[in-house]
Amino acid sequence: RMNAGTIPDRGAYGVHLGEDGPRVGELDEEMVFETRAGDNVTLGASTWRVEAITRDRVVVSPAPGEPGRLPFWRGDGPGRPIELGRAMGAFLRRLGSKGQAKAEAWLAENTPLDAFAARNLAAYVAEQKDDTGTLPTDKRITVERFRDELGDWRICILTPFGARIHAPWSMALQRVLADQSGYEIQVMYTDDGIVLRFADTDELPPLDDLVPDPDAVEELIMEQLASTSLFAGLFRENAVRSLLLRRRRPGQRAPLWAQRLKAQNLLAAVQKYPSFPIVMETYRHAMADVFDMAGFKTLMRDIRSRAIQLDDVETRSASPFARSLVFAYVAAYLYEQDAPLAERKAQALTLDRTLLSELLGQSELRDLIDAEVLEDLEADLQYLSEDYRARDADELHDLLRRLGDLSHDELTARSTEPVDAWLTDLIEQRRAIRIPVAGETRYVAAADAGLYRDALGSAPPAGVPDAFLAPVEDALVELVRRYARHRGPFLGNDVATRFGLRLSQVLPVLEALEQRGELVRGEIRPGGAELDWCDAEVLRRLKRRNLAKLRDDVAAVDGATLALFLPRWQEIQSGRTGIRSLKEAILKLQGLPLPWSLLKTVILPSRVADFRTDMLDQLAASGELVWVGAGANGSKDGRVILFLREQVRDLLQPAEEFEAETPVHEQILACLADRGASFMLEIEEWIEDEVPGTSGKDLVRALWDLVWAGQITNDTFAPLVGLGRSTSRRRAKLGTVATSAGGRWSLVSKLTRRTPNPTRETVARARLFLERYGVVSRSTALSENPPGGWSALYKVYRELEEQGQVRRGHFVDGLEGAQFAYAGAVDRLRGVRDEAEDRDTPAGSGDVVSLAVADPANPWGSQLAWPMPAAPDLASPRRVAGAWLILVRGNPALYVARNGRTLISFPETFQKIDGALETAIEALRELPKGNRKGLLVIEKIDGVNVLESPLLESFREADFGSDYRGLVDVRAPGATPSRERERRA
Repeated sequence: RMNAGTIPDRGAYGVHLGEDGPRVGELDEEMVFETRAGDNVTLGASTWRVEAITRDRVVVSPAPGEPGRLPFWRGDGPGRPIELGRAMGAFLRRLGSKGQAKAEAWLAENTPLDAFAARNLAAYVAEQKDDTGTLPTDKRITVERFRDELGDWRICILTPFGARIHAPWSMALQRVLADQSGYEIQVMYTDDGIVLRFADTDELPPLDDLVPDPDAVEELIMEQLASTSLFAGLFRENAVRSLLLRRRRPGQRAPLWAQRLKAQNLLAAVQKYPSFPIVMETYRHAMADVFDMAGFKTLMRDIRSRAIQLDDVETRSASPFARSLVFAYVAAYLYEQDAPLAERKAQALTLDRTLLSELLGQSELRDLIDAEVLEDLEADLQYLSEDYRARDADELHDLLRRLGDLSHDELTARSTEPVDAWLTDLIEQRRAIRIPVAGETRYVAAADAGLYRDALGSAPPAGVPDAFLAPVEDALVELVRRYARHRGPFLGNDVATRFGLRLSQVLPVLEALEQRGELVRGEIRPGGAELDWCDAEVLRRLKRRNLAKLRDDVAAVDGATLALFLPRWQEIQSGRTGIRSLKEAILKLQGLPLPWSLLKTVILPSRVADFRTDMLDQLAASGELVWVGAGANGSKDGRVILFLREQVRDLLQPAEEFEAETPVHEQILACLADRGASFMLEIEEWIEDEVPGTSGKDLVRALWDLVWAGQITNDTFAPLVGLGRSTSRRRAKLGTVATSAGGRWSLVSKLTRRTPNPTRETVARARLFLERYGVVSRSTALSENPPGGWSALYKVYRELEEQGQVRRGHFVDGLEGAQFAYAGAVDRLRGVRDEAEDRDTPAGSGDVVSLAVADPANPWGSQLAWPMPAAPDLASPRRVAGAWLILVRGNPALYVARNGRTLISFPETFQKIDGALETAIEALRELPKGNRKGLLVIEKIDGVNVLESPLLESFREADFGSDYRGLVDVRAPGATPSRERERRA
């Protein structure tokens, strides 16, 4: 492995021609460890034979013409920046969205790659996608698990974000997982991901445990850092750099093993001194230079808020992307036992956290300060705000007394009217004077003439009263103090430039004011790169204003924001495709009874762009998915509950005791209990023997009675897909129908746990609600009527809160009682609110979301009460299959009944949002039509005939015409409303 540059952590042995001969090159210490006397090595273009190896050099002799081994170096690079990682991830996402052929053509056209390189890269990416079904990009992270050659589990976290992110991540995982499992986890990271190896265990950590809490991760890493070889290596470097490790032989290199031994002894000696400078510098070096802690915390928050998705993948062997990680893992542990003790196990140290905070700077404050709050405060301090501007000559004079020297343009910006006449009056009255400051003419109050003379050497003009020319002690200090008092965070160069001074003149004054406690220094201004100075009182005002804004930010959002958040949380219209995306969608829908017709035509297609019903069969055939009936909706539809196989025992509730209505019902259950899972033909044979004369129609009716009663299920979705189809004569004659064929029927009771475990089931249900809704409250939970009610779930959420896994608070107005949520969900919810508040334009097509009313992503009518409709006397809208709700910026605009002929409007939305009605009417055209001809026909709006509705004119302006049926979309094919009939109407 070749790596240009310096070798910071590894030793280099000099290669000498003869015992005392000239130096011809260097070899890495691991290369030397693998080399024996008599071996040949190649340096440059020459081959050399190793004659002897001493403790600090390799003695060689020429070996021309003989083959030699190429040396390798193991150097630690700086790590890929996260900005480059995001760019690489975006490139990979774009490349992966194309097919292999299109990707190859696109690479050849848009990148400096020849045809062979483009073909190889496209094939490499395609192979990775075929193996895992996903790619690690800037929006997705692949968590791949497989067994190695020893049968132990390995987890590869594939991301493009670089080693500066992966280093603290792997360190935090090693600590957390070791605490949970009780033994040390082997971890290794590179620029392309993290590898974890779990020896002698079959139980892997859940996905959530791989994402540390961003609020607690810094403390975790600080505790773990002292026991790493990274800390030992950095400490040795810093000790050598600070001359604490002296050279006894000047001009000669000290052997690395000797440096390590001395560094180990020094580290042990300073353990009792938490504030030892080299220790503190080592922590600062690691946390600020080696790690990108800010980027790491941001990434963890993005993962928790689902802005970045985790793809959980299990493969038989390492995927193409994971192979490079596995190779690096083997290389990293190849010499693990050869490392000196100081590198393998550094002494744990007690830290002076206050001093460390000073060394690292106040980056936390810089991250917390809101730029808009700072801008508003600075405008007030500088009298630039509308309410602070001068309105007459007296107030202009007051500005000069408060702010000091100001130019003509600066005075104009701080006044409500032109200032020329006011300045003339003030100069004539000897209340203001002109003086040169920093190469330009500025105005100051006459009383400050002596101050500017003593501080800057600016001679006041003639005629200034002697009382204003008295000597001023510490004039420059007073000038800088006034400058700071009326500004936000500033740099020393800003003061020097303002007054035409050198920085060396200003710095002692700033430091003196800091010693007095009047100024503070730190990283304060958002987006800054240097240490700022700030008046202590100004900083207090800034913190108070920022805290007030933060309190506004943490205020509960309204119901419309929740309605905007839920479709994003459940990834509706996200464009995701494939079986894996379908499984993730079902993960959030499981346990929820949904009409089969709605599930297959609306709910699943809205979450998976390429959804087909045979994809459900693929999951069912592999044993990953099961379904259970939960009540019939007529003869051709019914409610279905989906479960992932690994969670069905915890989430499936045993059905109520079933009383067989007929012998056929009883014998179907007996057949499945005796034979186990059976095909339809086997059930028919049993019924023919036990209940002779039973018709196929009676058998099918009894079969579906048991399905909708939650007693039996099928291992495929074929019966549901064929539900309601016509029956062929041949199948009817055989005593069954096509809709009941396909797959094997079995008892639902086989899916439940023999001995109920209420605690485990309640915990699983509580976590499911968090996955489904993001924010859970009493009204959220009761909308699904869970066993044990809200009180059982509340105990679980309270325990999860104490463990730091969820937050409790009042996040959404309109939800009852205490609310619980993942931290990432709360951040994303507030982010949706901030996006909505930034919109002050009329509603457009991008502001509209159309949801099936019964979709769990719609909170109206379940978690949130319906807003007041236009006709309060009418019955409230109902959450029924086939009904639709059109939302404009999360607010209900139009409710479309299941027949498509009746609308209910919500005037509050139209009053709140400009253009909401027109936008909602346009969205009507995109809804599935309620009749066979595919026409949208509206007969009633808000309980009255459409021709009498106040909204009629708005519909006509949107190209809806009237005929004998009602309002018809004129743009739709086949819509030909009669103009004469419309005129008469």
